[in-house]
Amino acid sequence: MDILHLVDRLEELFNESRSIPFTHSVIIDEDRMLDIIDQMKTSIPEEIKRAQQLTAQRDRILAQATEEANRTLALAREKGEQIIDQTSIVQAAQARAEQIQAQAQAEAENTRQQADEYVINSLLALESELDRTLTQVRNGIRKVQTDIVEKYPNQPPRE
Repeated sequence: MDILHLVDRLEELFNESRSIPFTHSVIIDEDRMLDIIDQMKTSIPEEIKRAQQLTAQRDRILAQATEEANRTLALAREKGEQIIDQTSIVQAAQARAEQIQAQAQAEAENTRQQADEYVINSLLALESELDRTLTQVRNGIRKVQTDIVEKYPNQPPRE
């Protein structure tokens, strides 16, 4: 039985009691009062037991909620660290890719420069060889012309 209901019954018993004139005292039905008091004695330990159970249940729920919150925080921290690690890895990879690209561009530019120098040197060597060959050709032509003029002095020279 609910303790508040028993208190209400005790109050009702008091209100139904007869007062003693010229005093603050009242006459109460002793059996009914003792019966309500006995019920209160029985009910109070039950109420306390229920309150203790509710307190224990509340403590258990709070402990579970705290544990769950701690697990959630730990997972969030772990996920955050993974994201940071992944971000660091991605940034390192991007930096390495940029470094490789810059190195490749520098090597390509160096190769182009060396190729241009090779072409210029080859063309200069060819020009020199052609000049030498042209000089030889001209000298040969002059020699032949000189020989012709000496052999055939009456014939006009060719141009």
